[in-house]
Amino acid sequence: MAERGGIFAGDDPFVIARNWLAEAEKTEPNDPNAIALATVDADGLPNTRMVLLKDIEDDAFVFYTNYGSAKAQELDGAGKAAFVMHWKSLRRQIRVRGVIEREEGPQADAYYASRSLKSRLGAWASHQSQPLASRAALMAEVAKVTATHGPNPPRPPFWGGYRIRPVEIEFWADGAFRLHDRFRWRRNQKNDSWSVERLNP
Repeated sequence: MAERGGIFAGDDPFVIARNWLAEAEKTEPNDPNAIALATVDADGLPNTRMVLLKDIEDDAFVFYTNYGSAKAQELDGAGKAAFVMHWKSLRRQIRVRGVIEREEGPQADAYYASRSLKSRLGAWASHQSQPLASRAALMAEVAKVTATHGPNPPRPPFWGGYRIRPVEIEFWADGAFRLHDRFRWRRNQKNDSWSVERLNP
Protein backbone atom coordinates (compact mmCIF):
# COMPACT_ATOMS: atom_id res chain seq x y z
CA MET A 1 0.00 0.00 0.00
CA ALA A 2 1.26 3.46 -0.87
CA GLU A 3 1.80 5.80 2.05
CA ARG A 4 -1.29 7.97 2.32
CA GLY A 5 -2.72 10.44 4.79
CA GLY A 6 -5.27 13.22 5.16
CA ILE A 7 -8.13 13.02 2.67
CA PHE A 8 -6.55 9.92 1.08
CA ALA A 9 -6.25 7.91 4.31
CA GLY A 10 -8.05 4.61 4.82
CA ASP A 11 -8.13 1.00 3.72
CA ASP A 12 -11.47 1.09 1.89
CA PRO A 13 -11.85 3.15 -1.30
CA PHE A 14 -15.66 3.13 -1.03
CA VAL A 15 -15.47 4.76 2.40
CA ILE A 16 -13.11 7.40 1.00
CA ALA A 17 -15.50 7.99 -1.92
CA ARG A 18 -18.48 8.36 0.45
CA ASN A 19 -16.52 10.81 2.59
CA TRP A 20 -15.56 12.92 -0.43
CA LEU A 21 -19.15 12.95 -1.69
CA ALA A 22 -20.41 13.99 1.76
CA GLU A 23 -17.96 16.91 1.71
CA ALA A 24 -19.06 17.88 -1.79
CA GLU A 25 -22.71 17.89 -0.72
CA LYS A 26 -21.84 20.82 1.57
CA THR A 27 -20.06 22.90 -1.08
CA GLU A 28 -21.27 22.04 -4.59
CA PRO A 29 -24.21 24.24 -5.66
CA ASN A 30 -25.81 21.66 -7.97
CA ASP A 31 -25.82 17.86 -8.23
CA PRO A 32 -22.73 16.92 -6.21
CA ASN A 33 -23.51 13.29 -7.15
CA ALA A 34 -23.26 13.95 -10.91
CA ILE A 35 -20.94 11.61 -12.81
CA ALA A 36 -19.74 11.72 -16.41
CA LEU A 37 -20.47 8.16 -17.50
CA ALA A 38 -18.42 6.75 -20.39
CA THR A 39 -19.48 3.80 -22.54
CA VAL A 40 -18.65 2.43 -25.99
CA ASP A 41 -21.05 1.35 -28.71
CA ALA A 42 -20.91 -1.84 -30.78
CA ASP A 43 -18.31 -0.23 -33.08
CA GLY A 44 -16.12 0.84 -30.16
CA LEU A 45 -17.02 4.51 -30.55
CA PRO A 46 -17.01 6.22 -27.11
CA ASN A 47 -19.97 8.03 -25.62
CA THR A 48 -20.29 10.14 -22.46
CA ARG A 49 -23.16 11.79 -20.63
CA MET A 50 -23.94 13.11 -17.15
CA VAL A 51 -26.00 10.90 -14.86
CA LEU A 52 -26.71 11.02 -11.14
CA LEU A 53 -25.00 8.50 -8.90
CA LYS A 54 -27.59 7.24 -6.42
CA ASP A 55 -25.62 4.96 -4.11
CA ILE A 56 -22.10 4.08 -3.08
CA GLU A 57 -22.36 0.54 -1.76
CA ASP A 58 -19.71 -1.47 0.06
CA ASP A 59 -18.31 -2.69 -3.26
CA ALA A 60 -20.06 -0.82 -6.08
CA PHE A 61 -21.49 2.43 -7.45
CA VAL A 62 -25.18 2.50 -8.50
CA PHE A 63 -27.23 4.67 -10.87
CA TYR A 64 -30.58 4.26 -12.66
CA THR A 65 -31.82 4.67 -16.22
CA ASN A 66 -34.16 3.49 -18.96
CA TYR A 67 -32.99 0.11 -20.27
CA GLY A 68 -33.98 1.13 -23.79
CA SER A 69 -31.64 4.12 -23.79
CA ALA A 70 -28.42 4.31 -25.77
CA LYS A 71 -26.39 4.21 -22.56
CA ALA A 72 -28.14 1.04 -21.38
CA GLN A 73 -27.64 -0.70 -24.70
CA GLU A 74 -23.96 0.21 -24.62
CA LEU A 75 -23.61 -0.89 -21.00
CA ASP A 76 -25.28 -4.22 -21.72
CA GLY A 77 -23.25 -4.71 -24.91
CA ALA A 78 -19.81 -4.02 -23.46
CA GLY A 79 -20.39 -5.09 -19.86
CA LYS A 80 -17.90 -2.42 -18.80
CA ALA A 81 -17.96 1.32 -18.15
CA ALA A 82 -16.07 4.21 -16.61
CA PHE A 83 -17.01 7.45 -14.94
CA VAL A 84 -15.52 10.53 -13.36
CA MET A 85 -16.93 12.67 -10.53
CA HIS A 86 -15.45 16.17 -10.44
CA TRP A 87 -16.04 18.78 -7.74
CA LYS A 88 -14.79 22.27 -8.62
CA SER A 89 -15.47 23.53 -5.10
CA LEU A 90 -13.14 20.91 -3.59
CA ARG A 91 -10.74 20.68 -6.54
CA ARG A 92 -11.01 16.91 -6.42
CA GLN A 93 -12.14 14.10 -8.66
CA ILE A 94 -12.70 10.35 -8.56
CA ARG A 95 -12.24 8.17 -11.64
CA VAL A 96 -13.74 4.67 -11.78
CA ARG A 97 -13.45 1.81 -14.29
CA GLY A 98 -15.19 -1.51 -13.89
CA VAL A 99 -17.69 -4.16 -14.86
CA ILE A 100 -21.44 -3.70 -15.08
CA GLU A 101 -24.41 -5.57 -13.70
CA ARG A 102 -28.09 -4.68 -13.66
CA GLU A 103 -30.06 -3.88 -10.50
CA GLU A 104 -33.64 -4.96 -11.21
CA GLY A 105 -34.80 -6.20 -7.81
CA PRO A 106 -36.28 -4.73 -4.63
CA GLN A 107 -33.55 -2.09 -4.43
CA ALA A 108 -34.59 -0.69 -7.82
CA ASP A 109 -38.25 -0.82 -6.77
CA ALA A 110 -37.47 1.08 -3.57
CA TYR A 111 -35.50 3.78 -5.34
CA TYR A 112 -38.19 4.20 -8.00
CA ALA A 113 -40.85 4.53 -5.28
CA SER A 114 -38.78 7.25 -3.56
CA ARG A 115 -38.87 9.51 -6.64
CA SER A 116 -41.44 12.25 -7.13
CA LEU A 117 -44.67 11.24 -8.85
CA LYS A 118 -43.83 13.36 -11.90
CA SER A 119 -40.45 11.65 -12.22
CA ARG A 120 -42.06 8.21 -11.92
CA LEU A 121 -44.62 9.06 -14.59
CA GLY A 122 -41.91 10.56 -16.76
CA ALA A 123 -40.00 7.27 -16.62
CA TRP A 124 -43.06 5.55 -18.09
CA ALA A 125 -43.65 8.25 -20.72
CA SER A 126 -40.14 8.72 -22.11
CA HIS A 127 -38.77 6.41 -24.79
CA GLN A 128 -35.30 7.59 -23.84
CA SER A 129 -32.83 8.31 -26.66
CA GLN A 130 -35.48 7.70 -29.34
CA PRO A 131 -36.52 10.48 -31.78
CA LEU A 132 -39.33 12.73 -30.47
CA ALA A 133 -41.72 14.65 -32.71
CA SER A 134 -42.30 17.51 -30.25
CA ARG A 135 -42.48 18.46 -26.60
CA ALA A 136 -46.28 18.41 -26.96
CA ALA A 137 -46.09 14.75 -27.99
CA LEU A 138 -44.08 13.97 -24.85
CA MET A 139 -46.56 15.79 -22.61
CA ALA A 140 -49.41 13.92 -24.29
CA GLU A 141 -47.66 10.66 -23.44
CA VAL A 142 -47.27 11.82 -19.82
CA ALA A 143 -51.02 12.51 -19.67
CA LYS A 144 -51.72 9.08 -21.13
CA VAL A 145 -49.58 7.19 -18.62
CA THR A 146 -51.00 9.30 -15.77
CA ALA A 147 -54.49 8.15 -16.73
CA THR A 148 -53.31 4.55 -17.07
CA HIS A 149 -51.11 4.19 -13.97
CA GLY A 150 -52.64 6.71 -11.56
CA PRO A 151 -50.97 8.22 -8.49
CA ASN A 152 -48.82 5.20 -7.57
CA PRO A 153 -47.27 3.77 -10.73
CA PRO A 154 -45.12 0.63 -10.41
CA ARG A 155 -41.55 0.63 -11.65
CA PRO A 156 -41.56 0.14 -15.42
CA PRO A 157 -40.05 -3.17 -16.53
CA PHE A 158 -37.78 -1.20 -18.88
CA TRP A 159 -36.37 1.03 -16.14
CA GLY A 160 -33.89 0.13 -13.39
CA GLY A 161 -30.39 0.32 -12.08
CA TYR A 162 -26.84 -0.46 -13.01
CA ARG A 163 -24.09 -1.33 -10.61
CA ILE A 164 -20.46 -0.65 -11.50
CA ARG A 165 -18.09 -2.96 -9.66
CA PRO A 166 -14.70 -1.26 -10.03
CA VAL A 167 -11.41 -2.84 -10.90
CA GLU A 168 -9.78 0.61 -10.75
CA ILE A 169 -10.49 3.75 -8.71
CA GLU A 170 -8.35 6.87 -8.79
CA PHE A 171 -8.56 9.67 -6.25
CA TRP A 172 -7.18 13.02 -7.46
CA ALA A 173 -6.74 16.29 -5.55
CA ASP A 174 -5.42 19.59 -6.80
CA GLY A 175 -1.89 20.49 -5.74
CA ALA A 176 0.15 23.68 -5.82
CA PHE A 177 1.98 24.39 -9.08
CA ARG A 178 -0.06 21.61 -10.74
CA LEU A 179 1.76 19.01 -8.65
CA HIS A 180 -1.46 17.14 -7.96
CA ASP A 181 -1.90 14.20 -5.61
CA ARG A 182 -3.12 11.00 -7.30
CA PHE A 183 -3.64 7.55 -5.82
CA ARG A 184 -4.81 4.63 -7.93
CA TRP A 185 -6.48 1.58 -6.38
CA ARG A 186 -6.42 -1.52 -8.59
CA ARG A 187 -7.55 -5.14 -8.48
CA ASN A 188 -7.82 -7.79 -11.19
CA GLN A 189 -11.30 -8.99 -10.27
CA LYS A 190 -14.07 -7.75 -8.01
CA ASN A 191 -13.24 -10.10 -5.11
CA ASP A 192 -9.48 -9.52 -5.19
CA SER A 193 -7.70 -7.34 -2.66
CA TRP A 194 -6.73 -3.81 -3.68
CA SER A 195 -3.25 -2.53 -4.42
CA VAL A 196 -2.62 1.20 -4.16
CA GLU A 197 0.04 3.32 -5.82
CA ARG A 198 0.79 7.01 -6.03
CA LEU A 199 0.87 8.40 -9.56
CA ASN A 200 2.75 11.29 -11.02
CA PRO A 201 0.53 14.34 -11.58
